[in-house]
Amino acid sequence: MKLNELIENYSGSLAECEITSITDNTRKVEKGSLFFCVKGGKFDGHTAGAEMLEKGAVAVVCEHDLGLGERQIITENSRRLYGEVCSAWFGHPERKIKMIGVTGTNGKTTTTNIIKHILMQSGHKTGLIGTIQNEIGDEILHTDNTTPFAFDFMALLDRMVKEDCEYVVMEVSSFGLVQNRIGSSHFDVALFTNLTQDHLDYHKDMEDYYQAKKLLFGMCDKAICNIDDSYGSRLYEEISCNKYSLSVKEKADFCAEDVSINSTGSLFKLLIYDGKNCSVKTNMTGLFNIANVLGAVAVCIEEGITLKDILSAVENYSGVKGRCEIIPTGKDFTVICDYAHTPDAVENVLKSLKPYAENRLICLFGCGGNRDSAKRPKMAVSASKYADKIIVTSDNPRDENPEDIIKDILKGLENSGVQYDVVTDRREAIYHSLKIAQKGDIIVLAGKGHEDYQILENNRHIHFDEREVVADGLKLL
Repeated sequence: MKLNELIENYSGSLAECEITSITDNTRKVEKGSLFFCVKGGKFDGHTAGAEMLEKGAVAVVCEHDLGLGERQIITENSRRLYGEVCSAWFGHPERKIKMIGVTGTNGKTTTTNIIKHILMQSGHKTGLIGTIQNEIGDEILHTDNTTPFAFDFMALLDRMVKEDCEYVVMEVSSFGLVQNRIGSSHFDVALFTNLTQDHLDYHKDMEDYYQAKKLLFGMCDKAICNIDDSYGSRLYEEISCNKYSLSVKEKADFCAEDVSINSTGSLFKLLIYDGKNCSVKTNMTGLFNIANVLGAVAVCIEEGITLKDILSAVENYSGVKGRCEIIPTGKDFTVICDYAHTPDAVENVLKSLKPYAENRLICLFGCGGNRDSAKRPKMAVSASKYADKIIVTSDNPRDENPEDIIKDILKGLENSGVQYDVVTDRREAIYHSLKIAQKGDIIVLAGKGHEDYQILENNRHIHFDEREVVADGLKLL
């Protein structure tokens, strides 16, 4: 492609130059490349600008003068321009598919999966981009990031378009928004679920985290905000696009009333701003899942899907791997794995399960290394509100000493009165939970959910699937 086809309104001396590849990765530069100097956490691409020209790059895009004459293109934000150029490189696939975005701390994966299920069952081929996996219709693709990096994201959208997807439903992370990974994307509908403490190792504080999430609502036609969440209520007041409120607690444009929850599912009355109402039945339990279902239903209503199709799809939806997933044991106690890895998520899942524990509610959890350490004692406080017993262990320790992470967690259990055990090795901790289980207990393995690995030092990944670990542990009883 010509350079002036990639960069809008570009009129420099290189305008007609042929570009053979675009990248922000120094290892991928070759003859004919256009290289984008991006400043990351550990490496600043600006330091390699001259070297990339020597490797064969036609030009470099940078944010300040590198002394490279006509072969440098100076822009205010090279990340943003890279995202836009990635869109152009693939012929703007984001303009050829209806985009639905879901952002927030908790509930994104469940909500996007429900939306995709409704759309697919209603006859609309749909792509999914998210934490667990990417999907094109029924095809499952591996994913490394909740929101892929700009080039990979546009390549995936392009593939979805070529495979006749009408929609893409995606989890939009704060990283993806701040780092301009979604290029020139514009969304039909954007949904805000909630905001609780997470990723403060990256964002300087909760306000910074909120402002990152808010970026999505400057690039959508319609917004749906969960006003049960204080940040959602604030967002609803601050945005100017067409907007709708959502609540399971009070009157809203989409609200749930007469909620009935049991161990096998939930039933509620849906009230819609246009005066319609209906009963919604789901196999999912917990008030937080009512909010997830409600959000998905609201999105699909705004996309013109009939209530009949929506209700049918919701009723036969079975749930998401690693989200309140029951692991079969054949015993007289229950084991559930859940991705809950924030204080709010842990509290929500335990609160929802507490009424169904015939005996004790046992919570096993740890916290990730090289991540926000301030949330560690808060996780413990949340667990202690509803758990009868806590088992403190590891999660993904990365380059931190697991014992040091656990010390931070235990600060939240001081004076709590709750019984707790410390078993540093997560496999042994799960075995321990099975050994102490009594009739009627519910054991919640929190934090890993769908993940089938642990991350150790030097970013070393080892296979670790809690379903397999539980199966192995049961053999030892």
